[in-house]
Amino acid sequence: MNFLKTDHEIIVIGVSTGGFKALEVILSKLPEGFNLSVIIVQHRKKDPDDFFIDYMNKKTSLHIKEAEDKESIKPGVGYIAPPEYHLLVEMDHTLSLSVDPPLKYARPSIDMLFETAAEAYESKVAGVILTGANDDGSKGLKKIRKYGGMAIIQDPVTAEAPMMPKNAIKIAGADHILSLANIGKFLGRLS
Repeated sequence: MNFLKTDHEIIVIGVSTGGFKALEVILSKLPEGFNLSVIIVQHRKKDPDDFFIDYMNKKTSLHIKEAEDKESIKPGVGYIAPPEYHLLVEMDHTLSLSVDPPLKYARPSIDMLFETAAEAYESKVAGVILTGANDDGSKGLKKIRKYGGMAIIQDPVTAEAPMMPKNAIKIAGADHILSLANIGKFLGRLS
């Protein structure tokens, strides 16, 4: 990790199988006063008692919430895609929800989040691919890099399901390949 750009405004994270643990590790490493927006697509089932959101709020200084349609993106907030909705970033830096058909069998789709974030924020976005058992996010991460953003991928050796990080490295390439604990520390330094 030589030169660290500090002009990022948002971090987009894509995670699937093993994601609960991975997000807990990363989010717990973010420092008090972390002032970037974090937008997360986690392939997950509907959670009627909001356990996932409540639990993550106890593990991080970020305010974690389920994303809402037409909501403005604010610093210091972690937005989680609701189950069964695609989460998109609009050009006016708001979020939108979509019930378009699943992409690669997934709704929410990591690729859709990453591609729209790249278009709206260009070089000011850092994309993170974590553990998962498919290739969702690889195409979107490639677009983030094309627009000048940063690509961070979990070291597949440390992933509960290494297929998603391996595919991201192969298809998009990476600026940084890090362990979970080191991803959290690295992101903390972007703020």
